[in-house]
Amino acid sequence: MELKRIPLEHLHEKLGAKMTGFAGFNMPVRYSSDKAEHFAVRNSVGVFDVSHMGEFMVYGEKALDLIQKVTSNDASKLTDGKAQYSCLPNDKGGIVDDLLVYKIADKEYMLVVNASNIEKDWNWIQSHNTEGVEMKNISDDICLFAVQGPKAIETLQKLTTTDLATIPYYSFTKGSIGGVNDVIISATGYTGAGGFELYVHKNSAETLWNKIFEAGKDFDIQPIGLGARDTLRLEMGYCLYGNDIDDSTSPLEAGLGWVTKFTKPFINSEKLQLQKEQGVSKKLVAFEMTDKGIPRSHYEICTESGEKIGEVTSGTISPMLNIGIGLGYVKTEYSNLDTPVFIKVREQLQPAKVVKLPFYKK
Repeated sequence: MELKRIPLEHLHEKLGAKMTGFAGFNMPVRYSSDKAEHFAVRNSVGVFDVSHMGEFMVYGEKALDLIQKVTSNDASKLTDGKAQYSCLPNDKGGIVDDLLVYKIADKEYMLVVNASNIEKDWNWIQSHNTEGVEMKNISDDICLFAVQGPKAIETLQKLTTTDLATIPYYSFTKGSIGGVNDVIISATGYTGAGGFELYVHKNSAETLWNKIFEAGKDFDIQPIGLGARDTLRLEMGYCLYGNDIDDSTSPLEAGLGWVTKFTKPFINSEKLQLQKEQGVSKKLVAFEMTDKGIPRSHYEICTESGEKIGEVTSGTISPMLNIGIGLGYVKTEYSNLDTPVFIKVREQLQPAKVVKLPFYKK
């Protein structure tokens, strides 16, 4: 299947990015090295082009009703200019996708979904759209830049009269930035390093990208690829769809009880409520290696005697901590903090322990 192209692909190639297929798109995986890019975001500022993500507009009288039905979080709590992390539960106890819900205005919302799930999510939501709510898939028209790091705010403030320091976490505004109008400036991100995500029409994307890099010169701003995006999100313990959550993992097993609100009915809410009352048999845990060894996805998690108790879903060496870290599902009785576990690395059992998230604390 031919890979889809993001609008600024030519620019990334010019910057020397190594391009790779990801979620059906040809994407920049790295420009220099994953480690250097990771440190750029943690210590200063970096920019990710994540224009492969999907955006759906939902409008009208029954827009909120539809969102309430298909998402697990309570979107009625949103006020204009607020965003919310949520998930789309399926009817079998798993997760169709995780997403962000933006309340643009009364009766107007934007849903931001994972690139690999754009068509799947659209079809799923439409299959439950029994009231004929107006929906528009604007994914192909929107570019998304994540400007992340402690110097992100200083970089972007040079380009806008909007006072960025007054935008709280998980809030957003529409404004002019770098001479480009109608940009959604959102205090969200997937790195734990602070910063903003900018939603811009593809026709103005290159202009805005260049303005951001001009403004960030003083801070040695860097373009950042998917490699560092993965290590940054993992240091925070943020789930990646397809690795840590999927159609077979329940939000309660995945530690997403905080976005699963039983204050309203939603798809499969009765079964999930029952699961909450009865408890789950497996849980997603964070673990740190206590010795050498790099955990990788699908490695077995075992007891000291070698009995398999689970599986790694994401694993890497943390650039900031310089130790192996990972997420994985284990039998619930092994999910308590400081529980010793063993990761099977090339047939060798390497010691680890269950820890509290995030792995990296500023």
